[in-house]
Amino acid sequence: MGESLTVLVPSSPEDAVRLFGDGAGVTVVGGGTIVVPSLALGRRSAERALLLHRAGLAGVRRDGGRVTIGATTTLDALGDVPDPLRTAVAHVADHEIRGQATIGGNICAEVSDAPRGDLQGALIALGAQVRSTGAGGERTEAIEDFLPGRQDRLVLDVSFDEPAAGAYEFLDRPHTHDYTALAVSAARAKDGTVRLGVTGIGPHGLLLSTPDDTDGLPFADDALASAWYRRRTLPVLVRRALTKLGDSA
Repeated sequence: MGESLTVLVPSSPEDAVRLFGDGAGVTVVGGGTIVVPSLALGRRSAERALLLHRAGLAGVRRDGGRVTIGATTTLDALGDVPDPLRTAVAHVADHEIRGQATIGGNICAEVSDAPRGDLQGALIALGAQVRSTGAGGERTEAIEDFLPGRQDRLVLDVSFDEPAAGAYEFLDRPHTHDYTALAVSAARAKDGTVRLGVTGIGPHGLLLSTPDDTDGLPFADDALASAWYRRRTLPVLVRRALTKLGDSA
């Protein structure tokens, strides 16, 4: 990490916002399951590390059918959130990782040698809104709009309306148990609107406009699966997710 590293430990949400500032030169550490190994292996460097474990950004709140999850809430604390998020959480790594990893860290996860950010597609399907701070101050936006510029922002919380139903389908291959090579999330809102989110085919989760909307998607080759395999498998997962969503009506 370097001898000049400055460690910042905010004691409140307001303190975290102040210390993050515009994000320049700041490396955010939530649970540390992705960032700390990257720093230790020299894949990234840091001038200032913002440790959020005491910042008061954890917790799940429900208010009038709206669910709000603080950025440093661990994945293990999300056992009673609605699908597709609940099932997506259950398939992230193992119990040890889920006990430390945070939802904010998952939303902001970088893609390197393998897909990360397993929860992004589920949150997209749920129509989630991300509240964040950084250059230009605080803002709230749809998660699919937030993800492209996520590295320059500090997530404060994510919120969504309780869905009428949700479903999650993923590429289940024994040798990919540490990472999700491809996953499709579906959610039906109480007004009947259906949204589909997908992870594992690009630098972040993506919204599918329609079930057949696979043209132009950034399928990629990596150690887990080929672009060709992902392209052929995605429609199968979409059909399964929509079938499961219909069965839950």
